[in-house]
Amino acid sequence: MGLKTFIGGVHPYDGKDLSKDKPIMEISPKSEMVYPLSQHIGAPASPLVKVGDTVKKGQMIAEAGGFVSSPIHSSVSGKVAKIEPRRVAAGGMVNSIIIENDGEYDEVEYSPVDDVSSLSADEIKERIKNAGVVGLGGAGFPTHVKLSPQDPSKIDYIIANCAECEPYLTSDYRTMLEMPEKLIGGMKIALSLFPGAKGIFGIENNKKDCIDMLSKMTASDPDISVCALATKYPQGAERSMIFATTGRKINSSMLPADAGCIVDNTATLCAVYDAVKEGKPIISRVVTITGDAIKDPRNFLVPTGTSFRDIVEEAGGFSSQPEKMIYGGPMMGFANFTLDVPVGKTNSALLCFTKDEADAFEPSACIGCGRCVDACPSRIVPSRLADFSENDQLSEFEKWGGVECVECGTCSFICPAKRHLTHAIKSMRKTVLANRKKK
Repeated sequence: MGLKTFIGGVHPYDGKDLSKDKPIMEISPKSEMVYPLSQHIGAPASPLVKVGDTVKKGQMIAEAGGFVSSPIHSSVSGKVAKIEPRRVAAGGMVNSIIIENDGEYDEVEYSPVDDVSSLSADEIKERIKNAGVVGLGGAGFPTHVKLSPQDPSKIDYIIANCAECEPYLTSDYRTMLEMPEKLIGGMKIALSLFPGAKGIFGIENNKKDCIDMLSKMTASDPDISVCALATKYPQGAERSMIFATTGRKINSSMLPADAGCIVDNTATLCAVYDAVKEGKPIISRVVTITGDAIKDPRNFLVPTGTSFRDIVEEAGGFSSQPEKMIYGGPMMGFANFTLDVPVGKTNSALLCFTKDEADAFEPSACIGCGRCVDACPSRIVPSRLADFSENDQLSEFEKWGGVECVECGTCSFICPAKRHLTHAIKSMRKTVLANRKKK
């Protein structure tokens, strides 16, 4: 049987060899800790502390600001120094709680559970909510909301997105290798909420060791399977993952639950295990620091709130001054100009490159080759949609399915004219969605 996949996609240089064989290294922060109040999709969290307050490691310092929101916890003990806007990886300024780390790491008492099966579905979701678990793959959707569909009986699959298809990123790969019990435990907890559902680990075949290990560890469980996927970008996109593992399709007007699926990434399911079994909130995450400008590319277990400047120092610093820094992967990440950015729940990587290859190309006219159409996983026409965006033709943009774009960057990558297709489509798509929200 061939490897499961989706229609379209590209094969960029993956760059994973730089860090994939480096075991996760735990580090301690050196400077002040910064906790942005918006580390998730939805309403920002509301501070529970004020300047001058003393906090403990693991203490909730901001509560969820609404149903689609998530609390924030301190990863250190110390004193609240300020509450003010600070820059985040995406480039904007976000109101943040700043804590002076006292180095003592005085920790709150957690409430582990010996037998998870003794908890009700509502108790499980409450523990996930109180632990501040959100999608750690980048989107940051609050997990307790994702696990609360209108009709739980219609959920057929819990899909673990273990693809990690973005080039250079290896944090999920190392997490799978080093914490498989947590990953499987998180899957079983999620499955317990949906008695009719089956669990699927969707893993690209460039991670054969993970496929073999998880297959062996779940062989006796009839409700869990491992699905080997073709290594192709964007295999880890939600729609691509659902289609590859189940054959089901969703579009921009649907949620995965509408197709009977719930998708969570590797780190998120590990966080679910920590929250429910151990009673621990998200106060750390695995981060990849890599690129040809980094002396010692590797993966780190980092307390949230830690400055990326501190992590780069732990990676040996720069081998040469980077010309480009990207928070996240090179296809969908955010270029930024500073290392003075805190690690938030959704920050999985920092890439530092000696050359800005994208900036070296000057866009030229479309040559009508159709490569962007062949590669697009959403089966739309990126070149035409970019034209509509650049000429402010909103109605035509909608008519041609512009909102179906998942902003994966595949079209820009494959375009021989080096047109900024994704940026143009993304800009118009935001306008369309904002107009729909107003209506």
